[in-house]
Formats: sequence, C-alpha cells, structure tokens
Amino acid sequence: MPKMKTNSSAKKRFRLTGTGKIARKNAFKSHILTKMSTKRKRNLSHTSLVSKADLGNVKRMLCIGK
Repeated sequence: MPKMKTNSSAKKRFRLTGTGKIARKNAFKSHILTKMSTKRKRNLSHTSLVSKADLGNVKRMLCIGK
C-alpha cells in the first residue's frame, strides 16, 4: 500500500506543538483592519489551538496518528 500524502494546504496552516497539540493562526487578520480596535487586532495575532471538534479532521489531513 502506498504512503499517505499530507494535505498541502494543511501543512502550511497548522503546526505541532511540543506537547503534541496542533496550533493554528486566527482568522480575520488579513484586510479591512481599520474598523477593528488595536486590542482586537493584537489578540488575533496570537496563535490558538485547534478545537476538539476539528482535531480528527486536521490530524487526518496531516497524516498524524489516530
């Protein structure tokens, strides 16, 4: 059986943390930022963890264990 291919878009968007969790960037930080407060933009610039509901799909795309 051939090797599983990693989803190209997923490998650009997610990364594995040291403890094995999956980190992601926050949305809504690309354009039309003038109406947003500075505090909101600053908080969006940090990374977040992938939610429990989406974890299975992301792991499948990245070909990470079960």
